[in-house]
Amino acid sequence: MSTTVPETRSADVLRYTVIGSRRASVYFWAVALTGGGLGFTLAGLSSYFHQNLLPFSDPAALVFIPQGIAMLFYGVLGSLAGLYQWLSLYWNLGGGYNEFDRQAQKVTLVRQGFPGKNREVRLEYDFADVQSLRVELREGLNPRRAIYLRVKGRGDIPLTGVGQPPPLAEIENQAAEIARFLNVNLEGI
Repeated sequence: MSTTVPETRSADVLRYTVIGSRRASVYFWAVALTGGGLGFTLAGLSSYFHQNLLPFSDPAALVFIPQGIAMLFYGVLGSLAGLYQWLSLYWNLGGGYNEFDRQAQKVTLVRQGFPGKNREVRLEYDFADVQSLRVELREGLNPRRAIYLRVKGRGDIPLTGVGQPPPLAEIENQAAEIARFLNVNLEGI
């Protein structure tokens, strides 16, 4: 699944939606951590109360110290990790958009963060400050395919989201389209 999705294409505006934490892998881990954490917590509580709280097992026969307390500890940790995953899905951490506007001569990058007064991270740059677009392609065990915006005095700013690297053809097409739209050089391809 791609981390950026073209939303708007016109003569004056190019806009890409960036998918944040709402990816299939995050849903999977939220369900797995919550289920596993709840199971371990119930197993630990069953050994403490000597009453079976799980319908498919009999953890009440476990000795609370050390097995039951260890299961309870890991259950609470798993449940907290699952809660964090569900909250990141709800808040859509990292989600947002990249907008390139010819009329305003502005590049606007917006991402969602944690709740609070600075929840929305918004960066704006003039077209004149954009030096080039850089594509990073790295294969291997930890592949990386990303597009960076080179801005004067700011360095490289990532345009692609995190997660599963998008297909090579998609990265190349998107980078070429943005470079043509901004009328800047494309580096790295």
